Amino acid sequence: MDIATLSLFLPACFALNMAPGPNNLLSVSNATRYGYRRACVAGIGRLLAFAGMIALAAAGLAVVLQTSELLFYGIKIVGAGYLLYLAWQLWRANPAAEDAIAAPANGLLALARQEFLVAAGNPKAILIFTAFLPQFVDPTHAITPQFMLLGALFLLLEWIAISAYAYMGLHMRRWFAEPRGKRIFNRCCAGLLSAAASVLLMAKRT
Repeated sequence: MDIATLSLFLPACFALNMAPGPNNLLSVSNATRYGYRRACVAGIGRLLAFAGMIALAAAGLAVVLQTSELLFYGIKIVGAGYLLYLAWQLWRANPAAEDAIAAPANGLLALARQEFLVAAGNPKAILIFTAFLPQFVDPTHAITPQFMLLGALFLLLEWIAISAYAYMGLHMRRWFAEPRGKRIFNRCCAGLLSAAASVLLMAKRT
């Protein structure tokens, strides 16, 4: 791919990666509750979901999603329902008991699975890969290698976003050291997740 195309793609892509959303909110919340390293490792679940979406989009799933209203709304409802479930869990969380939550191995897998499900349940993500990335593909050259290169760059920038939001959450953990502060933060996150679920439910096919 030529440098001019990449110089347009990279800043636009990074803006999408850094935009506040359900997964970035999870990185903040996970770092606040479990630490920077766990939040970053949990982000691997998100990257796996996005990598799968990129592969499916490259294989032509875009046509299916754009023509199947039932499939699109099915993904949307499941994704919104999962976000509401996470919001409910955060709202009811007992801050005083959070430090007693052990299971270092199972905890990492659970957090990674959580990131995966939130990413996979958001139809806006697959629409990014089916509507945004193809704009930077040159149809006069082999399409699949270009698409996969753009996808790899997207994942790299997404990893930077995961680290940045987790770092933000790490400092918020220091600010919200008391149970009352944790409760306020958890409920703010719950409200934002509920709002994200509402936006997801109102999303329309393009």
